[in-house]
Amino acid sequence: MGSLQPQWVPSDEDVEGARITDFALWAEGRFGVSVPDYAALWQWSIDDLDEFWLGVWEYFEVQSTTPVGTALRDEAMPGAQWFPGVRTNYVTQAFRHETRHRPAIRYSGEDPTADTEMSWAELRRQVGALAATLRSHGVGPGDRVVGYLPNVPEAVTAFLAVASIGAIWAACGQDYSAHAALDRLGQLEPTVLIAADGYRFGGKEHPRDAEIEQLRAGLPSVTLTVRVDRLGHAAAPTSDATISWAAATAGDAPLEPVDVEFDHPLWVVFSSGTTGLPKGIVHGHGGVVLEHLKSLALQLDVGSTDTLFWYTSPSWMMWNFQVAGLLVGATVVCYDGSPSYPETDSLWALAARHRATVLGTSPGYVLACAKAGVVPRRDHDLTALRAVGITGSTLPASSSLWLAENVGTAVVSISGGTDVVSAFVGGARTVPVWPGELSAPCLGVALDSYDESGHPVRGEVGELVITRPMPSMPVRFWNDPGGARYHDAYFDTYPGVWRHGDWITITERGSVLVHGRSDSTLNRNGIRMGSADIYQAVEGLDEISEALVIGAEQPDGGYWMPLFVVLAEGAVLDDALRERIRAVIREQASPRHVPDEIIAAPGVPHTRTGKKLEVPIKRMFQGADPDKIVDRTAIDAPELVDWYAAQKR
Repeated sequence: MGSLQPQWVPSDEDVEGARITDFALWAEGRFGVSVPDYAALWQWSIDDLDEFWLGVWEYFEVQSTTPVGTALRDEAMPGAQWFPGVRTNYVTQAFRHETRHRPAIRYSGEDPTADTEMSWAELRRQVGALAATLRSHGVGPGDRVVGYLPNVPEAVTAFLAVASIGAIWAACGQDYSAHAALDRLGQLEPTVLIAADGYRFGGKEHPRDAEIEQLRAGLPSVTLTVRVDRLGHAAAPTSDATISWAAATAGDAPLEPVDVEFDHPLWVVFSSGTTGLPKGIVHGHGGVVLEHLKSLALQLDVGSTDTLFWYTSPSWMMWNFQVAGLLVGATVVCYDGSPSYPETDSLWALAARHRATVLGTSPGYVLACAKAGVVPRRDHDLTALRAVGITGSTLPASSSLWLAENVGTAVVSISGGTDVVSAFVGGARTVPVWPGELSAPCLGVALDSYDESGHPVRGEVGELVITRPMPSMPVRFWNDPGGARYHDAYFDTYPGVWRHGDWITITERGSVLVHGRSDSTLNRNGIRMGSADIYQAVEGLDEISEALVIGAEQPDGGYWMPLFVVLAEGAVLDDALRERIRAVIREQASPRHVPDEIIAAPGVPHTRTGKKLEVPIKRMFQGADPDKIVDRTAIDAPELVDWYAAQKR
């Protein structure tokens, strides 16, 4: 690790012009601290949480109608108490950056002739009008409004309107079936449903009229449905219980956000739900505002002259993260199509068309571009692009180097979770980027790596833990009155310490390698390895489109470790390819983790947010009934479950 050379090093201009540098200089004057570099700034940010988060509040001039005293009154986990007595609203902060000079939202679909822009003034008008409509139907603080929508401007508008009146937002993308959406949204007993008649993806229309009727039938608490016309299929309202989006957003009612307590629920986001009913994770207004201001402005260096385009869906926390671009005055890009339609490089074409300064995508998309021979910097005008953000899974070193060569920007790989709706570890404009590594823990995140006994480890694999609270940690889980489910999810292994469930290595230079989920760890003869290490090696082969590796303890004490590979078009899994796969694992991962079998598979099932279904398949191989451990509506290819169940030894 020590001899690895960085693929990107910040220039003096990068450092001097970075918002994080300005914040550090401000903090030195405000608090009398010495923070000459990122490492020192991070150390101060976790040593003195009260000063750091108070500094974030003051530096970004977050507004409150009540005095701000201490930032952290009680740091017990779970149950930390942030900014006692403070009242604010997410929407107030977002509209502080309203301007006539740049749009608030840009929208693209797969048809480039359908591109639209929404000004800040129009966004304000629509948010105010929709908020008035909701109030007129009895919606108030604490009530739930849910969306069944693609990634379109209407989704952003709806969220802001709901938040402005103190109601609670939750949404599912329309790739979810009605059943899967009900598993999530039905827990909340919402009073209003906002739903689109469908979306376009992969060159096809996907009507959702039938699913909307199923949702209405399955949500008896809903008294109002707002229909969004995206395909021209939305039927005219037939009763007072259904109105059109145009009617709901008509008029010029003033936008008047209500002040709510710091931890008043802003939204409910959901766990993947592949092995049971999805957990509803509640975040508060104040904690999200502070965390996202820090993440967007200080870590990603996004500000009021930027255009932020992260490929995402309302089902995934990165949608919430992208909307937070409004908190720093950025223009956000909504796109509801395929990243690779009509061509593999379509996402790069969109980034060029919108002059995106920060583009967010996934390791899977980067690998697909690399294998297709795409050269974005040659074929598209990416001169506005400053950074490519990566999340969803581990970015292999080879893909990181491909981005450096073929895109030419900084690569900011981040890792966090829906649980905190942000990142634990990532990068900054002042920190080098090393291929295959995440540059540094994020500010305010007391990240560590523990062994099984709860002792910190460096240079070896350990559990990712957070030893001090973050303001965006959940306020609570939905329908968890005693807090037992919340406690058991994160705090049952190391009391008072957040265990996230990822294997990581913290290097001697402070960067972080993420090896995958600790509950799907490969543990052969006591030697542990994350599945991500195997994928980085195997999925780099041209013949392999995707891979899935499972390590399953057997009842007789044995250990079965199969590798499933999805072959590229025209490839054949013969003895020669099997040997190449074994060789690349031996050379690039570990000779101790060469699989017992290599099996050609018809596909790899994923959660709706793109995570491979490792743990449920492992449990199937250990004898569990697939129908009891897998919710098929929560995965992208449910037909594959039976295929994998049949592979059990």
